[in-house]
Amino acid sequence: MNLAKFGRAFVVAAVSLTLAACGINSVPAAEEEAKAKWADVEAQFQRRANLIPNLAEIVQGAAENERAILTEVTEARARATSVNISADNLGDAEAMQEYAAAQGQISQGIGRLLASFEAYPNIQSNQNYLAFQSQFEGTENRIAVAIRDYNEAVRKYNTTIRTFPDTIGANIIHGAEPLEPYTSVTEGAEVAPQLDMTSN
Repeated sequence: MNLAKFGRAFVVAAVSLTLAACGINSVPAAEEEAKAKWADVEAQFQRRANLIPNLAEIVQGAAENERAILTEVTEARARATSVNISADNLGDAEAMQEYAAAQGQISQGIGRLLASFEAYPNIQSNQNYLAFQSQFEGTENRIAVAIRDYNEAVRKYNTTIRTFPDTIGANIIHGAEPLEPYTSVTEGAEVAPQLDMTSN
């Protein structure tokens, strides 16, 4: 009789301990990982925004059309840098779409500007332009990697809060909500423009 009570108490304690541990560490760890990856995305977008003022020097010798595109890019940069998402708002789909739209406008503008430079051999041979092109392409690649890593961290977090046994802790203890992945609102905006620099 005593052994039966002890056995039941042991089972109840083991089940309670198991359920109590569900998601206590895994949910916050997955959330913090996603937030850290989001910080990487923001850092890479900021790196790109910091490159844009370098375009002014390159565009000085270009035609009026390129200066007009540069104005659009500069305005898009101002809009994009004013749209921010804090780590606490990563579950807000509308804010994420607004952020992606602002970043997409920069990508499109810079892509059009760089493509228009192909008509100017003197610009293509300019050392400032070549340095900018290299930095820009590298930054676009870093952005793509940072977005991929963030989306993978979001996938892991969202899976963690929806699967047993972590879902118990996620919903009861943490009140966890799914996070939004980063998706480009402009098709192809997350891909670095492919420029043909061999033509005259």
